[in-house]
Amino acid sequence: MFNVRFPQRPFFPAATLLLVAAFSPLSANASSAAAVVSSLIATADASHPRQSEGDIVVLRDGTLFAVWSDFYEKANDHAPARISAARSTDSGRTWGPRFTLQENTGLSNVMCASLVRSRTGDILFFYLQKNSTTDLKAYVRRSTDDAQTWGPPVLMMPEPGYHVMNNARVIQLKTGRLLAPVATSLQVGTKNDNFKTVVYRSDDDGLTWQRGTTFLSAPKRGAMEPGLIELKDGRVLQIIRTQTGKIWHAYSADGGDTWTEATPWTIEAPEAPSTLARNPANGDWLLVWNPTVVWSNPEKTVLGTNHGGPRTPLAAMISRDEGRTWSVPKNLESNANATYAYTSITFHDGRALLSYYHSPAPGKLLSLKFQSVPLGWFER
Repeated sequence: MFNVRFPQRPFFPAATLLLVAAFSPLSANASSAAAVVSSLIATADASHPRQSEGDIVVLRDGTLFAVWSDFYEKANDHAPARISAARSTDSGRTWGPRFTLQENTGLSNVMCASLVRSRTGDILFFYLQKNSTTDLKAYVRRSTDDAQTWGPPVLMMPEPGYHVMNNARVIQLKTGRLLAPVATSLQVGTKNDNFKTVVYRSDDDGLTWQRGTTFLSAPKRGAMEPGLIELKDGRVLQIIRTQTGKIWHAYSADGGDTWTEATPWTIEAPEAPSTLARNPANGDWLLVWNPTVVWSNPEKTVLGTNHGGPRTPLAAMISRDEGRTWSVPKNLESNANATYAYTSITFHDGRALLSYYHSPAPGKLLSLKFQSVPLGWFER
């Protein structure tokens, strides 16, 4: 397994991070660029205007299996969508034809896919079913034959409300417990959505689920789109999207049931999802996020502390000490006029396999992009 160690680098203040990231595009180093594999898993067009919120799992024969939200009429969050899938047998350089993994069984859509290779060897496929602005719930299906066939959907959260679980968010702890982080509100699309995060857990490999005890809050629109990562000491860190200009965070010492109070983390971010994942080979953390809270260009200045904030550039950095210090951030994408968000991270064979939506201009067609990046690239 790839297990190269790099010299420790100090933590940089957010302003310094932005300056460094702005001058660290993916194409800056020719040898690094040659080692990166880039492709489009699903290209948006008029009949498929939004291809987004995906995840990737590696099958036993090395095939990459990708799933994502396939919006087929309009691109807004409540438009009709199904979950589509595709396979790559050449490490992501090309992708086979899309096919429907989950039909649209919601009154609005199904969206936001996550894949987990359980310790049992089964693959668990999670998705959201949306019926209205007051009814959004998560389901899970299981494959025992490496994504060839899938069992029936199991409802994870029967409680009423609008329960958001981002793509690529479910994790399995060392104990075997599955954790599913959710942002919940009675209704979405109001001036006072008031999202709170809560974590669902399963101790029987996804057959049944229980809601955690603690609900976490944040100012303004609330605590949104949480993500989880397990620490070496068994605690769990939760990161939270907010409208404060920073990622917020909290800790659980009991496997995700109860949590400390949510407070600002050290990393600046607009109101956009951030993805944090642990490399199982060596325990390193990889953060992929939009680092720009205020974006200025000749046309306008955009503040990121609202729903329309900038989602560019798409940057990444590594921590070898569980978030106390970070490598110099580097840009995976740096087009100031484009939009990049909802990243998934899968570690495989010394690489980070990434999927995220890419729009060449805000509000335009959203395609699902793939990047296979050698782990050493993040600190070159």
